[in-house]
Amino acid sequence: MGLIFNPPPGWPKPPPGWQPPAGWTRDPTWPEPPAGWQLWLSDDATAPSEAVEPSEPEPVATPEQNPNARVAFLEAENAELRRALAARDGDQPIELDDARVLQAVGIYRYHHPLESAAAYKGRLEGLETRIADSIREGQAIVKSDLFTLNNSLAQGRRMTTDLGKLMLRAYNAEADNVIRSLRAGNVEAAKRRLEASRTAIARLGALMEMHINDAFHALRIEEIELTADWLMKKQEEREAAREERARLREEARVQRELDEERARLDKERAHLTNALDALRAQGRDDADLIERLAAVDQAIEQNDYRAANIRAGYIYVISNEGAFGLGVVKIGLTRRLEPAERIAELSGASVPFRFDVHALFFSEDAVTLENELHKHFAARALNQANPRKEFFFATPGEVRDVLLQRVGSILEFTETVEAAEYRQSMGAWPQSRRSDGEPPGRSLGPG
Repeated sequence: MGLIFNPPPGWPKPPPGWQPPAGWTRDPTWPEPPAGWQLWLSDDATAPSEAVEPSEPEPVATPEQNPNARVAFLEAENAELRRALAARDGDQPIELDDARVLQAVGIYRYHHPLESAAAYKGRLEGLETRIADSIREGQAIVKSDLFTLNNSLAQGRRMTTDLGKLMLRAYNAEADNVIRSLRAGNVEAAKRRLEASRTAIARLGALMEMHINDAFHALRIEEIELTADWLMKKQEEREAAREERARLREEARVQRELDEERARLDKERAHLTNALDALRAQGRDDADLIERLAAVDQAIEQNDYRAANIRAGYIYVISNEGAFGLGVVKIGLTRRLEPAERIAELSGASVPFRFDVHALFFSEDAVTLENELHKHFAARALNQANPRKEFFFATPGEVRDVLLQRVGSILEFTETVEAAEYRQSMGAWPQSRRSDGEPPGRSLGPG
């Protein structure tokens, strides 16, 4: 009757037919065998032995045949798992709070840079096919083919196959749930969550040497990264499309204003010309009418220039102390004939108080000037995730100094403003909100 070596939990599995050489001892890094563990089993599993050497068999019952041995085995396995858990270092709680994760990692960095959301969608579809192929080909989970059940290798294989399906289903369910709850920016938390699920599943399958395949896990991690990239790219494209629509609406409005102004000037010029022609037919002239006609001609020339030169416009520097606190300005561009109308729009229902104007500066190349100002204060932008926003941690005086460097002189610039609506309203606020005399947004300052 032959004997088969039965390695305890945590020991490597020897090749079939292995016999210990003379003087062999276990590796000291291997865990102690559980109490009552049988190192040698008979080849028919009917008369196992506790002897360490195959020459000294002592028939005892297997854990499956002896309930006490089974309990001892489970207790030993539990103790081994607890020892392994205690020995693990560097484990950190999984952070699932999107806002805190975003704050910790800063600006989003793409894992797989692609040009468009459609490109990400195509890549994801290809990845889903590879994931399905791995499952269909049985490469998603690693399992032992040598485990026996009721002394039957075939039954053992069926059991490991069924258990593998359950473990894989649990893992995939967690992966799908992670992807469904994924938000642009919390990808690191999602990956740690799936890794924790994989580790827990591996612990449950440790006795039968079962775990999720590394290559399959890498595919699902890539799926999380691609999904996060896709979500971020979609968000960027939506914002870009919304801003482009706003830009087109603004350009259309400016064009209507220029067309209406040109029609008004043409009408006024026609009246002045008719009046002068009538006077000259009588042999008279009118210096005032001639001066007004020259002014109208100049206005028509300027209007035509504005219509032809889309880069011309007004740079505005505005602030809203009641909404954003001191030291925050908005630097923007408008091509309106009346730039104050644009500022009035910005002072609508989205902010509690009207914006105060520090400067309105006309430039023939306002687009370039605005870009230069934005680049100069880019590191101090309130919104570091979206560079298209125009609010900056800067004082009006700092913006004035940069403007002077770029254009040489400014006719009018107001460094301090009244912020009338804010100061009038603050007196009626609850005592708890006005005790320090600061607006709600004061904490947004760079300090």
